[in-house]
Amino acid sequence: MNLSLYAYDSHWISIDCGMMIRQDLPDSPLQVPNLDTAKALGIIPQALFITHGHEDHIGAVAWLWPHWGCPIYATPLAGALLRLKFAERNLSPAAIHIVEPGEALESGPFTLRYLPVTHSIPESCALMVSVGPYRLLHTGDWKLDSDPLIGTPVTAAQFRALAPVDLVVGDSTNAPMPGHSGSEGEVAAALERTLRQCPGRVVVSCFASNLARISAIGQAARRCGRRVSLMGRSMERMVSVARGLGYLEDFPSLVPLHDLGYLPPDEIVVIATGSQGEPRAALHRLVQGHHPLFELKPDDSVIFSAKAIPGNERLIERLKQGLDRLGVTVYDEFSHPELHATGHPAQEELKKLYQWLQPGHLLPVHGEARHQQAHQQLASELGIEAPLAPVNGDLIRFDNDGLNLERRHPQPPCIVSQNSVVPHPGLEANNRNRRHGSLYLALSVTATETGWSRIGRLILDNSETSPMDEQSFTDWLDEQVEEIHAETLAELRLALQPRLIGWLAEHLHRMPDVHLQIMAAEMPADS
Repeated sequence: MNLSLYAYDSHWISIDCGMMIRQDLPDSPLQVPNLDTAKALGIIPQALFITHGHEDHIGAVAWLWPHWGCPIYATPLAGALLRLKFAERNLSPAAIHIVEPGEALESGPFTLRYLPVTHSIPESCALMVSVGPYRLLHTGDWKLDSDPLIGTPVTAAQFRALAPVDLVVGDSTNAPMPGHSGSEGEVAAALERTLRQCPGRVVVSCFASNLARISAIGQAARRCGRRVSLMGRSMERMVSVARGLGYLEDFPSLVPLHDLGYLPPDEIVVIATGSQGEPRAALHRLVQGHHPLFELKPDDSVIFSAKAIPGNERLIERLKQGLDRLGVTVYDEFSHPELHATGHPAQEELKKLYQWLQPGHLLPVHGEARHQQAHQQLASELGIEAPLAPVNGDLIRFDNDGLNLERRHPQPPCIVSQNSVVPHPGLEANNRNRRHGSLYLALSVTATETGWSRIGRLILDNSETSPMDEQSFTDWLDEQVEEIHAETLAELRLALQPRLIGWLAEHLHRMPDVHLQIMAAEMPADS
């Protein structure tokens, strides 16, 4: 989880607001930052700045932002993902403001500039923060990649121009790693070589947010004469959002999962969620034989194009044991390290950035204690003051005397349910105040050879909501109904509801309560 709070002259801002999945607990609930300390100290941020769209940086926003009600600033991809999350929780997206990389913003005495960096998700940015007499760089997650596939490499001149900075709040995730992190371009070439030697169907599992990796898999599949399908809701959502923003323009056309049975095994690549052994994810369902449209067989291969997050090793090992029992060939970070590249800087990249910035002080964040300590050691070798390795809840002062720990506030876990459809405790009133009216929608559909089609009159009552373009809405709705693959009306409604909420969140000023009814009807005889 990432939630950093900065204050100057009693004006508070927040950078990032992430969550983590507690796979060690029943039903894999979510853990979000605990706000008890902030409430006790009277801390309410006046603005929330998002560095990039990973769940450990945006996943808790929809849970915690209603306590603050402040403006949220994010780049287009992170902003689109946040709007989807707000729609799912019936929150108005009006507070979400889109920032282009390179843009500067102000909040009270703070001036923040978004500086593009390469990472495993597009539009990642470091934040250059100027406040009072101080200039600090909050790096977010970053690396130096000369061939990132999506986006452009880091501009050295841009960071040299900032030198010297007073403080770097810096990513420690790979600080113990010597040398340089790999390039996404190198991974793409390795994926193509591997696909060419796999005899049957291939499932590649990676993080849904790693769009460069997804693009590389798609391009490698195309060059190897294979068709691509997606498996997992988060994978489908991320690819849909990315395409809408102009990413993945060269990505091959997708094959629906239910059509894969018509293709020869050596013409199939499935990009699936579940590289961390998540019990709810697509890869776990395949191992358990619970997927209704796809079954792994002995000639198939599974590629783990992701590194194990610390704490997930046991789940991943159990998953691999299941694959072994099925006779599936497994490629992972140990047997084929070339099939993954980290999104965080190794030692030579850290040294290069600090040579550009010439910082006086470093606060090592992200990672575990051993990563922070390795970061401190590297800073010491470069003559940078790094006296602290902070833990969650530390209140730290930075002034002319350097970095000093003022107080350590214990942070008990705050657990919320992934399946919860009720607001987080204490948010009910805020949610109610942000809704506006009710929208009632009833549509008749009929089954076709390829899915469903709307027929007859659309019953739409939005008299209590803000105005909307009904013709555009109807056209959009028809496209969605025909695009969704569902066996039953219940499945169709389940698939259509979140898309409907997302569209309304994008096009209405206030988010209404949505009541959706779908009825089966016969196609007229003259059709």
